[in-house]
Amino acid sequence: MCLACRGHIEMTRPLEGVLVIAVEQAVAAPFCTARLADAGARVIKIERKEGDFARFYDDSAPGSSSYFVWLNRGKQSLVLDLAQPEERSKLEALIAHADIMVQNLKPGAMSRMGLAIEDMRKKYPRLICCSISGYGDTGPLANRKAYDLLVQAESGLASITGGPTEPARVGISIVDIATGATAHAAILEALIARGITGDGADIRISMFDVMADWLTVPLLNTEAGKPPQRMGLAHPSIAPYGVFETADLRRILISIQSEREWKAFCATVLDKPALANDPKFCTNVIRVRNRAEIDAAVGRIFETLNGASLIARLTEADIAFAELNDMEALSKHPHLLRIEVATEAGPVRFPAPGAIVLGPPRQYGPVPGIGEQTDTILSEFCGETVLK
Repeated sequence: MCLACRGHIEMTRPLEGVLVIAVEQAVAAPFCTARLADAGARVIKIERKEGDFARFYDDSAPGSSSYFVWLNRGKQSLVLDLAQPEERSKLEALIAHADIMVQNLKPGAMSRMGLAIEDMRKKYPRLICCSISGYGDTGPLANRKAYDLLVQAESGLASITGGPTEPARVGISIVDIATGATAHAAILEALIARGITGDGADIRISMFDVMADWLTVPLLNTEAGKPPQRMGLAHPSIAPYGVFETADLRRILISIQSEREWKAFCATVLDKPALANDPKFCTNVIRVRNRAEIDAAVGRIFETLNGASLIARLTEADIAFAELNDMEALSKHPHLLRIEVATEAGPVRFPAPGAIVLGPPRQYGPVPGIGEQTDTILSEFCGETVLK
């Protein structure tokens, strides 16, 4: 289903009139600014002459990468060579008019260009600055390069991901996405505060800090002497909770959350009501202790049922379950909502943002070519009247 098919009336979006200067590349900062653009902000993306390197991560979208079309819809592209003083003066001319500046250059890069965040905030007190880094501005790793998978490893996320034999990466750029979402939320908070006080903000976000925050539960459990174990698609403290295969080779993930559910599961799904009161399985704590035995019992029954019959039983018993799908299945999933955006090489349809605001559907702007709006933007912001 395409959200654009729900109607054609465009409502005023909440960030209309807000100007965002994005000195950005890759994933984390572009994720943030794409959401600002979706909400109506004018996002001017500063690129090198060769473009954001994320344009070339893959060739899975017309004329660009899947990453770039996903994260740069609705933006304008301005090419500047920030190694040149006159080009840096053009960037400041834009910043002077901006409500928000987002940047994810190396720590200290803005200062080395004569555009230190502290100075920009003094000159333009209403400006909201958001700087994204790998490990923050100070500390022993501040100058270390930081990419998504590197921070998955450094933060310990990879140590609790995967199966029993070895750690694994999360299959998407989870650190970048989490960091971009954190930046987006912080900027919106700062916009609300500015509406009250008139003052902008200096926001510093590190990828490592974001992941450490998200890892609070396994960290506290570790510090309490109960470090989490890698269990693949099983759950460390609930049983049965995992993937089981049916007679027709469909893989179903089930989750038993309470003793009431356990009894219903035994009676309706397994057709063995007496199993609910077996001393080896009568409480969750005991089931976890005897996980291998209960999983084997469930597996033996599931492999005698075809997927449709099992799903019917699980539904009747009101048991939580999901099919273990792949990307091909997601592509055809009945709940998948899509948006369509234009690119120089043709339209691309991909999953819609998660938040749905009821009312007329939003329209999503096109993905810009490298420097597509350079002349227009420089004429608008960098004429003689601006630079005097």
